[in-house]
Amino acid sequence: MCFVCGLKNKLGLKASFYETDQKELIAIFTPNQTHQGYPGRLHGGLAAAILDEAIGRNINMGKDEQLWGVTVDFSIRLKKPIPLGQPLKAVSRLTKENRRFFEGTGEILLEDGTIAATAHGKYYKMPIGDISSDFTMDPQDWMVKPAPDDPREIEIP
Repeated sequence: MCFVCGLKNKLGLKASFYETDQKELIAIFTPNQTHQGYPGRLHGGLAAAILDEAIGRNINMGKDEQLWGVTVDFSIRLKKPIPLGQPLKAVSRLTKENRRFFEGTGEILLEDGTIAATAHGKYYKMPIGDISSDFTMDPQDWMVKPAPDDPREIEIP
């Protein structure tokens, strides 16, 4: 039921995540009217949510899939209105990592490649089982699942 990635959340963003050879994580999502702030525009808090998720998930790339990030500090800068009804990309990368914490940055890109929002976050590393004592759902409900229609390449302007 994750709002950002949960496939069973009827109101969620249902973002799909892809790893790149440049060690970036890309989330592709298409916000709709249930995600609006002002008419026709993505709510700023939801822009923060997708970037927080993308940066926080970046620690999984090529590493322990059970290790996740718990947000310690997060900031966002909204630069352009983010439209509804268009496929958008959130791109994240790690910028700093030590034994207990990691930091990363990310952007939301519009269809034409314009950067609409930027973010920076700091996260505490935790095993997924320690994040929630009620964690009983099947991890396959929220982990990355390859699909036959996944793009072979994702352009980042």
